[in-house]
Amino acid sequence: MKKRVMILAMLLSFAAISFTSYAVFGKKKDGFDSIKSKGEFVIGLDDAFAPMGFRNKNGEIVGFDIDLANEVARRMGVKAVFKPCEWSGIIFELKSGSIDAIWNGLTITEERKKQIIFTKDYLKNSQITVVRKNSNIEKKMELAGKIIGLQMGSSADNAVSSDAVSKELKDIKKYENNVDALLDLKNGRVDAVVMDEIVARYYVSKKAGYRVLDVDFGKELYGVGFRKEDVKFAQAVDKTLDDIRADGTMDKIKAKWFGK
Repeated sequence: MKKRVMILAMLLSFAAISFTSYAVFGKKKDGFDSIKSKGEFVIGLDDAFAPMGFRNKNGEIVGFDIDLANEVARRMGVKAVFKPCEWSGIIFELKSGSIDAIWNGLTITEERKKQIIFTKDYLKNSQITVVRKNSNIEKKMELAGKIIGLQMGSSADNAVSSDAVSKELKDIKKYENNVDALLDLKNGRVDAVVMDEIVARYYVSKKAGYRVLDVDFGKELYGVGFRKEDVKFAQAVDKTLDDIRADGTMDKIKAKWFGK
């Protein structure tokens, strides 16, 4: 009898603890107040994604998104801290709390909207195809029977897999970053790489031996990603981005990284 009473007491105690934990922690709070209190927010990015966010010769993280995020943070009275992450797992990093935002050429997609929230779009982009300069590939249909490289977990991954040409490909090789994919293209391990136009044109302008095909796998828009509960934080960043557009600062940052 005593044993039964003890077991019942333990179960009731556990239930009480569980209920208290749910009441205190079950409802996730917007992190904006915590960010203002800390005076900083952590941005997750792929640090090999030029010109959006990448390391320069001195190992410093620079790029269009870096300048834009720093300007937003400055106007909000906080500091932006940048944390390199594996792109294929970056949404998990956000949801787990190890970063506060994803700000690195993040394409707004319906699939991602199921997991996170976005600011309004701040940049337009396309998924385009890069080949070797001496390649005889000119059209999308000529990719049939070829090996395509792309970044794992990227919008290029979704764009290619949803295109009819994917059924005709010999293989799709997936990489942690676009730099590795382009290196394999240069060395003949893949026949083409599908990637963000902004990134592709930047690399092609800097590295000899590549060219961009006059075809794409669809248009897209970039936004900043946040946890679903961080509505106030997302709204504050959105408002600041609106101010940056309105006073011409956005155009100055664009000119610095993309030219005219």
